Amino acid sequence: MEPLTDKEIRSSFVNCTKGEAARMKLPLDFAELPWEDLDFLGWVDPGAPLRAHLVVPRPGGPVGITLRVPAVGRTSAMKSSMCQLCLTAHASSGVTLLVAPLAGARGREGNTVGTYICADLACPLYARGKLQPKLRGRRHEESLTVDEQVDRMMGNLNAFVNRVTAG
Repeated sequence: MEPLTDKEIRSSFVNCTKGEAARMKLPLDFAELPWEDLDFLGWVDPGAPLRAHLVVPRPGGPVGITLRVPAVGRTSAMKSSMCQLCLTAHASSGVTLLVAPLAGARGREGNTVGTYICADLACPLYARGKLQPKLRGRRHEESLTVDEQVDRMMGNLNAFVNRVTAG
């Protein structure tokens, strides 16, 4: 991913107001982000921990999506969960349901779409093997190359972004 400026990030959001985009806090490590290892930027807002944000490079420019983080953890008896973007298995607390208001009028009416994503939003780093999940200390072995895994992750992410922007 090409590095983005604060202004480019804030102006990319499609499912929140300009005021909400202006008030969001960027990642605490924004100046040190490993842009060369990122296929998208994702973070939990340090000023509002029940908000998360994704910025996805698209042909027409970056698209930002704001998400809601559940206030309480899932009460599931599951011992592990899988991210629907990068397909990394984690201990159940390592994956969370993130919900995005739809863009446009339908989102203002309260319509949302959600998906299960790595709680730390570090999917590109998991797909590239730069991070390992806490569950058994490694990702599942795959026959796909890293590039193929990244392509699959981005296909999954773009399908989610399309659902949000079709609002």
